[in-house]
Amino acid sequence: MPEADTPTPAREIARVVHGLDRPPVTQHSKKPEGSVASRQHGVGEPRSQDSPKTLLHEAQLHEAQHQGDDVTSEIPAQKAATPSGSEIELKLLVDADRMADFNAAPIIATNARNKGTRKHLKSVYYDTPERTLRRNGLSLRVRQNGARFVQTVKAEFTDDPLRRGEWEANVPSIAPDVELAMPFIPPKLRSDLRRHRLEAVFTADIHRHARIVELPSGTIEVAFDQGLLKSGDQSMPVSEIELELKGGSASAIYDLALRLADHGSVRPSIRSKSARGFDLAAEASPALRKPRKLRLDPSISLDEAFAKILRSCLHHILGSLSAAEDGRDPEGVHQLRVSLRRLRAALDLMRSVGSLSNLDSLRSEARWLAQSLSAARDWDMFQRGTLPTIAQACPSVAGFDALEQVAGKRRSAAYQKVRLALADRRCSCFVIGLGGWIEARGWRSDVAPEDLGRLAEPAINFAGRILSDQHARVLKRGRRFKSLPAEQLHRLRLAAKRLRYVADFLLPLYGDRKSVRRFSRGLADLQEELGSYNDMAITDALFAELGGEFSQGGTATAAIAGWQAHASIGVEARLRNTWRDFRKTKAPWSRGAEE
Repeated sequence: MPEADTPTPAREIARVVHGLDRPPVTQHSKKPEGSVASRQHGVGEPRSQDSPKTLLHEAQLHEAQHQGDDVTSEIPAQKAATPSGSEIELKLLVDADRMADFNAAPIIATNARNKGTRKHLKSVYYDTPERTLRRNGLSLRVRQNGARFVQTVKAEFTDDPLRRGEWEANVPSIAPDVELAMPFIPPKLRSDLRRHRLEAVFTADIHRHARIVELPSGTIEVAFDQGLLKSGDQSMPVSEIELELKGGSASAIYDLALRLADHGSVRPSIRSKSARGFDLAAEASPALRKPRKLRLDPSISLDEAFAKILRSCLHHILGSLSAAEDGRDPEGVHQLRVSLRRLRAALDLMRSVGSLSNLDSLRSEARWLAQSLSAARDWDMFQRGTLPTIAQACPSVAGFDALEQVAGKRRSAAYQKVRLALADRRCSCFVIGLGGWIEARGWRSDVAPEDLGRLAEPAINFAGRILSDQHARVLKRGRRFKSLPAEQLHRLRLAAKRLRYVADFLLPLYGDRKSVRRFSRGLADLQEELGSYNDMAITDALFAELGGEFSQGGTATAAIAGWQAHASIGVEARLRNTWRDFRKTKAPWSRGAEE
C-alpha cells in the first residue's frame, strides 16, 4: 500500500469528529424503516409482486414524510438513516489500475460482511427525442443482469443532489415498458411520453463488485464499478467506487470515503452515470448544479439552520467540480469559486456563536482551493468576454489576434493548474472531510459548553442580529460614496458580497415577503455594478502579468484600456444610482418592513 501523505487540517478534523481512529465497535445493523417502492440500489432484489398502484401509494407516503424537518427546542442526536424509497450515495472516481487495491484496502477487508457479489450489468438509458425526462430531473433505464431485466425510474430530490428517488419493475426484455413507469412520472409529462416514442440514448456496460461494509456510524453498500458508457461512436470509461448508505448516519459515507482517500487518490463526485451518458450523447460539457434557494422555516433551530446552510454549500461544491475540471464551460470554474466563497461566508457566520477552532482549518483549505482557480477565472473573463467584445467593436485596431493567442496559452496553463488542484488528495480530503463534519454536526463538539444552548435557540433571532450588523458595515463602507477612491470601492464591494451571501443564507427565514424580494434585488444590483467596476482592475492585473512577454499587441492593449476607461464613466453613474436605491431600501428584518 502506498504511503499516505501528510494529513491535512480537513482530514484531521474529520478524524476527530468521526472517531476514525477509534477501534471498531460492535453494532446492530439497522435497515431503513418502512421499505418503500422496490429496492434501494442496483444490486438489490426488486419487489416484483408490488403493483404500480401500490408502489405509487408508498412513494406518495414517503414524499409526504420528506417535506419537512422536525425541529425541537433542544439539540437532537443525529439520526440520518436513509429514508425509504430513496438512496443517499457518493461516488469516488479512481484510476482503473488502482481499483483492485481499493477493494483490498484494510477498511474494506476488515469491515466487509463477506466477499460480496460480482455482476455484469448491461443497461440501456431511454428518453424522448426532446429529452423530456432528462430536462425534468428523471431517468429511465432497463438493466440486464443475467436472464433478468429490471426497469428503473430515478428522480432527483430538489433540495439534495446526494439523495435520489428510485422505483423498479421487472420487464420481459431490454425494451422499456412506459406504462409501468407512468405512476412515477409527474402527470404533466405523461402525455409527452405517450405521444413521443422513447429512444435508446446510450448504453452502460459495467462490471460490478458489490460489498456491504459495516462501520460504527452506519452500513454502506460499496460498489466497485468498471466499464464503458457508449453512445454511437462516442465512448467514455467508467472507474468509480459508489458508496450508498443502507442504514445509520449519513456521516458513515464520509467516514469510509475518507479512509479510502488515505489509501490512494480518489475524487468525490455526485455525477451519475446517467448524467455522464447524456452529456456524452450530446457531446456537451458537464451540467452545472447552481445552488438552489434555501428554504428555512422561521421556527428552525440555529443548529439545524447551520446544517442546512453548510449542506447547501457542500452540494454547490460537489455540483461544480466536474464542470470546472472539464473547462469547456467557463461557468464551471466560476461556480466552484462562488461555492467556496459561500462556504467561507457560512463558516464566518458560525463564529458568532463562539470560538470554533476547526473553522480556521476548513476556511484555510477552502481559500487554498479558491486561489488555485483565480487565474483560470480571470483569463476566462478576458478571453471570452472583454477581448472579443472590444475586438469586434474596433476592427481597424491591430494586435487583437496576437493577444488572443497569448491569452489562450495563459488560460490553458491556468486550467492545468485547476486540474492539478482538483486531482490533489488535499482537495479530496477537504471536500470529504467537510461532508463528514456537516453530517456529524462537528461544530457541536467545538462549541464551549456555555454556548451550546445558543444552538437550540430559534435561528431567526440570530439572523436579525447578524444581518443588521453586516448591513451596517456596508452602509459604513459607503459613506461619502461619490468621493470614494478605487481602494475604498473595492472594500465596499467585498462588504456587499459578504452581506449578499449572509442574506442568501438567512433571509429565507423571513419568508417570501415583498421586502425580502426588494432587498435581495437591490443588493444583487449593487454587487453587480461594483463587480463591473472591478473587472477593469482585473484586466490591468492581467496586462501587468504579461509584462514584456507581449510586444505585438501594444495597440490592442491600449485600445482595451481606453475602451474600459471610457466605459467606466457610465459605470460610475449607474453605480451611484444603484447605491442610492440600495441605501433607501427597507431592511426586511427591521420593524415596520412590509410583509
